Amino acid sequence: MLLRSTILYLARHKGLRRWVETSRAARAFSSRFVAGHTLDEGLAVCRKLQAEGMTATLDYLGENVASLKDAAGCRDIYLRMLQAMHEEGVEPSVSLKLTQFGLDLSESACEENVAALVSAAASVGGFVYVDMESSAYTDRTFGLVTRLHQLHGACGTVLQAYLRRSGRDVKCLEREQVRVRLCKGAYLEPPEVAFPDKNDVDASYLALAKSLLENGAYPAIATHDWKLIEAVERFTTERGIARDRFEFQMLYGIRRDEQRRLVSEGYRLRLYVPFGEAWYPYFMRRLAERPANLFFFARYALAK
Repeated sequence: MLLRSTILYLARHKGLRRWVETSRAARAFSSRFVAGHTLDEGLAVCRKLQAEGMTATLDYLGENVASLKDAAGCRDIYLRMLQAMHEEGVEPSVSLKLTQFGLDLSESACEENVAALVSAAASVGGFVYVDMESSAYTDRTFGLVTRLHQLHGACGTVLQAYLRRSGRDVKCLEREQVRVRLCKGAYLEPPEVAFPDKNDVDASYLALAKSLLENGAYPAIATHDWKLIEAVERFTTERGIARDRFEFQMLYGIRRDEQRRLVSEGYRLRLYVPFGEAWYPYFMRRLAERPANLFFFARYALAK
């Protein structure tokens, strides 16, 4: 827990971020999790995954923009991403953060930006996942996604199993038939907001997954925890839930062996594929989610 807290603290360190994102050595480390710095590099990974029987959701890294002009610029990049994926014959699926689209600056402007993207996704048979950030944004995220889902479809959001409120939230999302990506959660939250104990988080995750699998709209079971994956496999088999009614999701570069196994056994698998220059916060949260990754990078560095 101390290691995770330390990593998440460093993820918010602006000086360290500036140094790391301009370091060649650090970029070499990040390439395991980040597809590249350009859209072309991200698309190349999507094509490769498609050839291997997987799908992807593409994410242009960035959050907490400083101006509405920057937010509009992110919107335009995402519009180009959707169009490029459509033209490349890759399923047009993207993931975004609302702070990247201006939520901290203007809720109405943010919603207009996201609405433009969701409308564009609907027009090409695509989909937009609105990522969940810290608990300070949970209510606003659910509200925005529900409104856009009612208008356009083509969008869903993320439910974080470590939040104590998620048992209530899942019922609302199921009722509205909003597609959900279920994850454990990667932000540092106080114990009154989020379960601090891993066993409690795992129990919450499995309970939410079972509810979504029976009542949700094509849920995404997003985890690398093999015990949870096996539990979901057993549950869907016992309940006769067809493998085309849900998908597993994983992060690009993590548990490649498990990714291949799931595909070989006929499960649907989508990888979250990030690209862009602002990769440091994302990279650090991945280390915090699974501190064992830190030792992978240490071995990589010593081998250089």
